[in-house]
Amino acid sequence: MQVILLEKVENLGNLGDLVDVKAGYARNCLVPQGKAKQATEANIAEIEARRAELEKAQAQALAAAKGRATALEDKKIVVASRAGSEGKLFGSIGTDQIAEAITTQTGTQVERKEIRLPDGPLRMIGEFEVNVHLHTDVDVAITIDVEAEEES
Repeated sequence: MQVILLEKVENLGNLGDLVDVKAGYARNCLVPQGKAKQATEANIAEIEARRAELEKAQAQALAAAKGRATALEDKKIVVASRAGSEGKLFGSIGTDQIAEAITTQTGTQVERKEIRLPDGPLRMIGEFEVNVHLHTDVDVAITIDVEAEEES
């Protein structure tokens, strides 16, 4: 299925590109999220007419992501969790706890879908490097320090 992209999509193309994708990907992901439209003559003409407006919106989104990235650069986030004597956590720390900790400790809003944990949830005490994917062109590395909660 041929679609025309309304914004830059990672590993696919830039704004205004005509790309071939599988019908399910277009129907279930790209079109409902407003990232693409089916490539008909009318849609292509509409996108070309609105191209300046779409480029301006994309530039604003990129600038906002870069602003959030500078606020998050070189930050160390502390997350406390219950742990055993060997340093193994009871449970794990996932993207939702990390996003909440970043938001409360830095004041910068981060959603759980923006957190990238390539090795899965954190299960040990220590420092971990976590990537925050704010935009297709903006990634920030943050240090997460997992500490044991104080026993009361």
